[in-house]
Amino acid sequence: MTAYILRRLVSAIAVMAMVGIFIFLLLRLAPGDPAAIIAGDKAAPQVIAAIREQLGLNEPMPVQFVHWALNILGGDFGTSLFSGRPVLELISLRLEPTISISILTMMLSVSVGVSFGVLAAWRAGGLVDRILTAFATLGFSVPVFVIAFFLIYFFAISTHWLPVQGYVPIDNGPGPWFVHLILPILALSLPYIAFIARVTRASMLEVLSEDYMRTAAAKGATSYAMLFHHALKNAGAPILTVIGLSFAGLIGGVVITETVFNVPGIGRLVVDALNNRDYPIIQGVLILVSGLYVLINLAVDLGYTLIDPRIRY
Repeated sequence: MTAYILRRLVSAIAVMAMVGIFIFLLLRLAPGDPAAIIAGDKAAPQVIAAIREQLGLNEPMPVQFVHWALNILGGDFGTSLFSGRPVLELISLRLEPTISISILTMMLSVSVGVSFGVLAAWRAGGLVDRILTAFATLGFSVPVFVIAFFLIYFFAISTHWLPVQGYVPIDNGPGPWFVHLILPILALSLPYIAFIARVTRASMLEVLSEDYMRTAAAKGATSYAMLFHHALKNAGAPILTVIGLSFAGLIGGVVITETVFNVPGIGRLVVDALNNRDYPIIQGVLILVSGLYVLINLAVDLGYTLIDPRIRY
């Protein structure tokens, strides 16, 4: 296991190196001159040239990459081209809303999605199974922003039960903080609940049809023991995989959700940076998100050995 973890860590470092090269080239070769954008439309050529020199854009591309990579490794993600503040500072100011939405969304998605999938597999072919399957198909098919607008119209505009937009820091009290997160969490979690439920159902049905499950039933095992002690554990590998994929897909969903509900998180920061062509912010967020994605994949791979003792590396 130790050797496997070391191999995976080396692989993760190699992946992050390739991601860094890709992100650097993608933004450097994109249309538009950052110096001209900062200087404005009516800026003199001398001003634009001075800004390019200040940003190091006149240096050869390999030299720019080496300087950029060394700064990243040293924890310096640069400064915003427009605000002049450090990128890590701007990201840290937006972390709380994004982390709050992401963690609560995954907690809701995993708990409800797995429960729905187990229940549908237990009652396969029955009314409960058909209802849950229809819900999963609908939830997986409808885009997040459509769900968000529907929730806003019903719960905020029509009934005034919940706030429409905005975010309240948890320092102002857990009550207001949670109330402002209900709609974003519901909008973002419904597709993942459907996704996890469908995979859980399919995996559970495959395990429930095995001979050892029929043997357990013949020995008088209760339905609870068969479902949760035997079937769910053996069906855990595909479920764990889809949970990891959901974490990765959550990154794109957060951008849409924060934009619709006007939540000042990382997603809004990225959208604003893209509109302003603020390259350091875009690069910093992409590097951090890529690192998180690699860590999630590593955690999923290690989790396989915990839920299925037959898997060894």
